[in-house]
Amino acid sequence: MREAISDQILTAASALFYREGIRAVGIDRIIEEANVAKATLYRHFPSKDHLVAAYLQARHERVIRSLHDVLDAIKAPRDQIKLIFERLHEKADSPEFRGCAFALAVAEHGDSERVVSVARTHKAMVREIFSSIMSRAGRYSDQPAAHLSLLYEGALATVAVGRDPQAVLIARDCALSVFDTAPSPISSPESSRQ
Repeated sequence: MREAISDQILTAASALFYREGIRAVGIDRIIEEANVAKATLYRHFPSKDHLVAAYLQARHERVIRSLHDVLDAIKAPRDQIKLIFERLHEKADSPEFRGCAFALAVAEHGDSERVVSVARTHKAMVREIFSSIMSRAGRYSDQPAAHLSLLYEGALATVAVGRDPQAVLIARDCALSVFDTAPSPISSPESSRQ
């Protein structure tokens, strides 16, 4: 029961925060939307800062799970990269899409170490996913993974500002080019003699 109420509050707050912005949404609005008493909200989330961090943490888990679903569904690294960007395009091609929730939160609530910490963790994990894809492809340099991560982040930002989801498909094509031109490890002298 306690978890259900917490989820109810978080669901209402998450929708409002993403749709309208963190600063624009007050606690009273969340209470009204979640249909709970103020004391109930504060029993579950001691402050708005805690609620914003919980919103980002839940979103982080959902995004990372979605990226891992791609890795589980497709084994070829190049196809994984392609599908990651195509799924992002599907999300971006929606009137409700406002861009990266983590960038939006830091822009509005960047004075909160709790919020910034969740956002940084998320960005690091996304980059790590691209790094693991490149490693499985036999490409161990950090640079291509950094490029893929920046293309992903740049696509999110470009769509948020320009409102054109085609930017994600352009980023996908660039990402595939990064993958195709990433250097493979140089063979060791021992392996070349075999």
